[in-house]
Amino acid sequence: MSDRPFALIGAGPMGLAMAKTLTEQGIAFEGFELHSDVGGLWDISAPRSTMYDSAHLISSRTTTEFADFPMPEGTPDYPAHHVLRDYFRDFAEHFDLRRHYRFNAEVTHCAPIGDHWQVEWCDGEGTHSGHYAGVIIANGTLSEPNMPSFKGQFDVELIHSAAYRSTDQLRGKRVLVIGGGNSGCDIAVDAVHHAQSTSLSMRRGVHFVPKYVFGKPADTVGGAIKLPMWLKRRVDGLILRWFVGDAQRLGFPEPDHQLYESHPVVNSMVIFHAGHGDIDLRPDIARFDGKTVHFTDGTSADYDLVIAATGYLLDYPFIDRELLNWQGPAPHLFLNCLHPERDDLFVMGMVEAAGLGWQGRHEQAELVARYIRGLREGSPAAAAIQSEKSKGFSRLTGGMDYVDLPRMAYYVDRATYRRAVTTRIKALGGGDDRN
Repeated sequence: MSDRPFALIGAGPMGLAMAKTLTEQGIAFEGFELHSDVGGLWDISAPRSTMYDSAHLISSRTTTEFADFPMPEGTPDYPAHHVLRDYFRDFAEHFDLRRHYRFNAEVTHCAPIGDHWQVEWCDGEGTHSGHYAGVIIANGTLSEPNMPSFKGQFDVELIHSAAYRSTDQLRGKRVLVIGGGNSGCDIAVDAVHHAQSTSLSMRRGVHFVPKYVFGKPADTVGGAIKLPMWLKRRVDGLILRWFVGDAQRLGFPEPDHQLYESHPVVNSMVIFHAGHGDIDLRPDIARFDGKTVHFTDGTSADYDLVIAATGYLLDYPFIDRELLNWQGPAPHLFLNCLHPERDDLFVMGMVEAAGLGWQGRHEQAELVARYIRGLREGSPAAAAIQSEKSKGFSRLTGGMDYVDLPRMAYYVDRATYRRAVTTRIKALGGGDDRN
């Protein structure tokens, strides 16, 4: 492995965790960030941020924060995006990470050449290139809109939720939100208070989780006793019905999957407003006809604004796809980050799991940093990982049958994944297993 520095792309939560762990392990690197400061999508002013004014964390702060940099006492249970932006700026300041980065620098291409990588970028002074030992990609997973196509012709404003910023865009309009995920439900609730009318079109049902259970953040309740999944589903499903009720009675479609087989929607207000008649629930779209939207149940309605809250696709536009071992909608990587054949290319943060938090991603970063150091020092543990990943592997789903959606293509079971990562960290000389 070359002794040149690595190129680290991105200064969002994952990029910062990677920068911190590389520094701790003595691995030289140079960071590149498109925006003028750290924070990634949590800085609503960033060029590729998909935040909107009302966006908040959907997992509680204590289950999400970095273990060695907790959020300040008094931070709300579910902080707003601007609070999290400041948190990441403070994180970068505390660990002195900004000095490693080129800001306002967009990586446009990177490719291996012999024993090194050539990275090209542009900034306010022009275009540049440099040679690096390898590339560590940490540019996030929620920036490339997954925009569906629709039949018919439409004479209506149609945007993806990535372009939604404030309720000013909704004011006085007949609004249709497409998609019942977390963003779609948030925007529908916004529309209730500012639009002329609000409809929510859902192709498939979801499982709703309230933010509070027994007066505490829902993701902090339970978990002390490990239950088999069939029993956990039954117990948790009963609790959810107590606090959420029967969403199907209000017109929400019934989920076609079991609890935990897809990312739940952490939003009670959308059910509240549907129950009050503030949100008109609609099925999937059949076609457009001018301002009229026809639905699959034969009904129709007129709208001024349609917002497609239809999720995001993984996007690494600066590197050829064949280099990333793509399989379907996502690269197939060992522990969601290690290339099966290369030891100079890593993809960070391409992992999702209920309750994983930034600490789970910090552990992924520590694994990679220790692995790079181990290879350079001839560590038997690093050699074992190198051999293991070259022989084939499966995604760590913990036996879960996740729904077949692009956003679920890199979903893992939290306990299974963290156990696999922290066990290998320990083998590479890290601290005790934290699970």
